[in-house]
Amino acid sequence: MSQSQVTHLPVAAGQVGRLSQALMAMVLGVFVIGMVGFSHIDVVHNAAHDVRHSNAFPCH
Repeated sequence: MSQSQVTHLPVAAGQVGRLSQALMAMVLGVFVIGMVGFSHIDVVHNAAHDVRHSNAFPCH
């Protein structure tokens, strides 16, 4: 029978993980809305526009 070792992370490490996930979600959102939504490349802009309409997100 093998022994396993469990390590418990401090509470602060869990909070850092949640904070980094929240920051990455915000960065992704800003990229999608800011860079893709306002892109001068028509194909990219139209694709983002169609996705917004299919998700019932107002864009006009």
